[in-house]
Amino acid sequence: MCRNITELRGLEPPATRDEIEAAARQYIRKVTGVAKPNAMVAGALDELAMEVADVTERALALVPQRRTPPPTLPPLRRPEVRARLGLTPFSG
Repeated sequence: MCRNITELRGLEPPATRDEIEAAARQYIRKVTGVAKPNAMVAGALDELAMEVADVTERALALVPQRRTPPPTLPPLRRPEVRARLGLTPFSG
């Protein structure tokens, strides 16, 4: 469905809550087709994304560990993305 959502299973160190929430927000934006929600729906979409994040956390805990890490790093682990967002470098 969306090639932009990075696999979180098998990351070392494991995916953080922030990474899971970012993936959930991306998923909600993709399935709804709403990239920039107005004030009327922004809160509802964020609430849905947190529900998706909760389910994602449970799913990651249920599936077996990978033998090799995923082929790409999640955006929040990429230096250029963190710099653009004004975040400190990822320390794991």
